[in-house]
Amino acid sequence: MNITAIPPGHIAEIVTYLDMREPPKPAPLPPSPLRLNHWRPVDLAKYRILFERVGAPWLWYSRLKMDDAALDAIVNDAGIAFYAVEDRQGIEIGMLELDFRVEGECEIQFIGLVPELAGKGHGRWLMMQALALAWRKHVERVHLHTCTLDHPGALGFYRKMGFTPRGRAFETSPDPRLNGTLPRDCAPRVPIIEDTVAT
Repeated sequence: MNITAIPPGHIAEIVTYLDMREPPKPAPLPPSPLRLNHWRPVDLAKYRILFERVGAPWLWYSRLKMDDAALDAIVNDAGIAFYAVEDRQGIEIGMLELDFRVEGECEIQFIGLVPELAGKGHGRWLMMQALALAWRKHVERVHLHTCTLDHPGALGFYRKMGFTPRGRAFETSPDPRLNGTLPRDCAPRVPIIEDTVAT
């Protein structure tokens, strides 16, 4: 057994990478009051607000720490397709970001809904929308990844939707709640450990 020490002030997760090599069989979309709104161009301020609303419970932080130039270079790249998920009132309650920058591939970079919608069947609707948009002509592989900081049902859900695990990795990073990227009360199930005491 190998044990890897985690530095103080860091978080750790196991990342699972998943692939889909052919489009799923056609199936009717489940009923949903939600809709997708393609943002073009992507407003950075609105993007950051939505990214935090959807991702803070799972400690998504990568896009929040980017400056405007770095973020704009990604989300407004011609190879990126970004969609806000809206409810009947037009309120943004989810996001879908597809990356076509590698020829023949689509990576589902981010997909998610606000926590209040968890367990209500909207995730299946959103993933079916994502796959319909991802499988463009000439796309031969759709892939994504999840980690142990995500919703505990995420990996099982992705497998049920037709993705196959292709590998795993162990990842550590500075805790985004300690440097102000995310509020300290995010993801209370993941303890904040600022210091360790040698035993």
